[in-house]
Amino acid sequence: MSEKRLYHTVAEQIKDLIQSGSFPPGSRLPGERDLAEQLGVSRVTVREAEIALEAIGLLDIRVGSGVYVLRKLREDGQAMPDVGAFELTEARSAIESEAAALAAAAITNEELDRLDEIVERMSADTDPDSPLEADADREFHLTIARATKNNAMLETIERLWRIRNEKPEVKQAYDSICEINPEKRLKEHRDIAVALRKRDPERARKAMRTHFKCIIEAMLSTMEAQAIEEARRRTQESRERFLNGAPALS
Repeated sequence: MSEKRLYHTVAEQIKDLIQSGSFPPGSRLPGERDLAEQLGVSRVTVREAEIALEAIGLLDIRVGSGVYVLRKLREDGQAMPDVGAFELTEARSAIESEAAALAAAAITNEELDRLDEIVERMSADTDPDSPLEADADREFHLTIARATKNNAMLETIERLWRIRNEKPEVKQAYDSICEINPEKRLKEHRDIAVALRKRDPERARKAMRTHFKCIIEAMLSTMEAQAIEEARRRTQESRERFLNGAPALS
């Protein structure tokens, strides 16, 4: 199993340990070396799993101190709301743009460095369909949400991300645009990080809005291409039936 896929398995194992009470909220996880030995994987895999779990607000990685459990996974049993990909993206644009503006005034140097690291990971991963790239995208947005220092904002954005990843038709819509101009998508994330480093709320808000506008444009382009392809398919079926399959006249 590749390192990219293995760290997902390790993240699930850590989740199970937290849910079982082995590592209750507020407790500190064992060090990377000990946890790697316990789970039978490399320290790099443990580190990637911990970063992924921090992105969803389950862990807190404190440089020089360790990794701490923030909470258990939600068990509220809430059903996914009846929203589509365009509605979700519209809501994300409105909420996450304001989150970016809030974060610009409250973000720490450590959080800014984390955003730069995430952008570099996105740049290094040339496969837009890979789980690592998808997790980096989520981690980027949730790092900004946490940087607002507003728990209501963080909870709202986490909920939007759950819809994005867990509602099949929404996830499919997002997945369908992964290969559309990944260089442009990378630049959009970099522009957001630069605006936050300048601590410019309006620039950060605008950069985030531009990012979501581009997502909607990509979804529309994909929808149009799919409609054209479907029309061509039906036309070809009709041609085969009524022309190519028609008996010759005597």
